[in-house]
Formats: sequence, structure tokens, C-alpha cells
Amino acid sequence: MLEFQMQDVIPLLPIPQPPYGRTSYYIPCPDCDDAGTRRGHLNINLVKNVFRCPRCDFSGGVLDLYARYASIPREDVLDALRSRLKIPDNAMGLKLRKAREKIPAVREYPLADIETRDATYRALLSKLSLASDHRNNLLSRGLSPDAIERGLYRTTPILGEAALAKQLHEAGCYLSGVPGFFRHDNHWTLAKSWRGIIIPVRDLNGRIQGLQIRRDNVKEKKFRWLSSAEHQDGCPAETWVHMAGPPQGRVLLIEGPLKADIVHHLTGESVIAVPGVNALEQLERALGALKKHGVSKIMTCFDMDYLRNFHVQKGYTQMVWMLHNMGFRFGTYLWEPHYNGLDDFIWECNMGCNHTV
Repeated sequence: MLEFQMQDVIPLLPIPQPPYGRTSYYIPCPDCDDAGTRRGHLNINLVKNVFRCPRCDFSGGVLDLYARYASIPREDVLDALRSRLKIPDNAMGLKLRKAREKIPAVREYPLADIETRDATYRALLSKLSLASDHRNNLLSRGLSPDAIERGLYRTTPILGEAALAKQLHEAGCYLSGVPGFFRHDNHWTLAKSWRGIIIPVRDLNGRIQGLQIRRDNVKEKKFRWLSSAEHQDGCPAETWVHMAGPPQGRVLLIEGPLKADIVHHLTGESVIAVPGVNALEQLERALGALKKHGVSKIMTCFDMDYLRNFHVQKGYTQMVWMLHNMGFRFGTYLWEPHYNGLDDFIWECNMGCNHTV
């Protein structure tokens, strides 16, 4: 039986081709990205031979991808591919296996334990500083100087990534399995990143699980994880859930670790944050841990655009069912849509408005 791979069918489809040497890449999603989007949400993995859009959950394998873009039923895909690739009925796929062998093999490390990641990230952050424009941005959003210092926010390094990794390695920090670090020419280095604010993402015990970056001067995909996926001896980041403040009986559930930190600082409430309303992979695990800490009620506080964004509404619905199935009491906070995020609304109120949630 023939086994088609992504590398076999992508050249036949009207989609962007994979960059040289990459084992996965992003293209505009046909279901949820706007026309003209240059770099969309649909990830195509050439090694695992799968695709998925975390925004609308359009996903599947090789045959599903071909069926969608060729606009034919999935059950007709094999015959269509045989015809287009001129494969005889008795072929065993030797040509396809040769194409598959061209995909570069990149060894990645499994994710290090939380204690290792926390120690390494804290050591890294101790060697970085926060640029004045980033400090002013955080102050303008409601964080105090003390909160900024406690939060360990930093500016991404522009140069010297290899030197930073060398210093950490020589100081005894473990870099293998820590997202963001990888080997280049047999030497450890740190993945280059767009200039922006580094946001530590913490677990319920305050340990740093991973680092998110709020990138400067971009309109799409403003928040990215520090990751070394697809690099030699690198490690991919996960969609970690962030906890701001110790768990209490009621916890606010918000989108975005930085917003969680701001809301916690301004209100004293316990806040848990997902990196996106459709990024729910780790939320169930975090909610289970909150339950053990006595949390019984969750109030959702997502940006007000969820009222008009179908894809956000879909993720919100899935999340509500998760809360219901886990036995939480839950509700939703609403505020004036003029303020998209709860952090903006609360900060404006603290500055003198008389509105309430």
C-alpha cells in the first residue's frame, strides 16, 4: 500500500512550499485566516505528516490536506494522487520513500523538569536587563516598579546569544531540554528572537515554566514562546498555563500571562491565564491542581472581542464545557467593549473612571 507524505503532496497544492531545511512551517489557514495574510496559523509538520490550526482546530493528515485544497472527497484522494504522480497500480511507493529520506533529521531533547527550567530561566534573566521603553510600557499598563522587578520582565537580547549560553553552561546550568537553548557547531546557544518583552510564565508554585515574548512592532502573532524546536539538541515550548497570585476560593481565568499579572497586581485577585482562548491543552491539568488547593469557582474574563469572533467563541465554548465537566462553579465577567481587555478596563477605572465590571 502506498504511503504518501507531506513532501509528496505539497508541491501539487496551491500553498506555500516549506522553507529549505525546515521540518514544519506555517501557512495561512483556509478556514480562519483573512485573505492576504502572509503568515497564518496553519502549521504543517513534515515529519509527523499532520497539520493543525490552533485557532479553528482545522487539522488532519496528508490525505485530508490534499482533499481540502483540491476540493475533492477524501475517499477520492488516493486515486487522484496516483493519477497526478503517474504511479502504476502495482507500485510499492519506492519513489515516495526516497523523497521522504531528504527530510533532515534534527535531534531534540525531551522537556526538562520544572525545577531545572526554573533554575535555568532565572539564571538567564539575571543576566538580562529591561530596556527603558519596555519599562515605560509596563508602567503605562498599570504595573508598579516593584511589580515589574518581582515579575522579572526583561528585554530580549539582540546580540551575544552564544556568549549567554556559554556563561550559563559554565555556571552549571542545565540547558538540555530547556526551550530556547540548542547546539550550533557543537556549542550551546540561545535562540534568536524578535525584540520584545520577556514574560516569565509560572506555575501554581511560582516556578518559571517557560518564557513568552511580547514582540515589538508586529500586528500578527504578537506573543511568541521562546523555543528551540527544530534545532539540533533543542526543545519545543508548550502552551503553559500561567498563575498570578496564590490560589483562592475564586480564580479569574483570562487570556494572556501579562494581562494576568496586571489584573492580579491591580486587584489582588488570583488569576490564571491561558496563552490563547483556543490553547486549552494544559488548562485541564492546571484546573485539577487548583481544585486540590480548594478553588471552587472560576470567573472567565476574556477579551471582549470574543463576543464577535467566531473562533474565539468556539474555544470559549470548549472551555466552559471543561469547567462544567470538572465540577466548577463558573461565570463570566463583562465590561464596556470599548476596553477590550479586563486589564485595560481596571487600569482606566483606577485612573479615575466610575464604571464597574
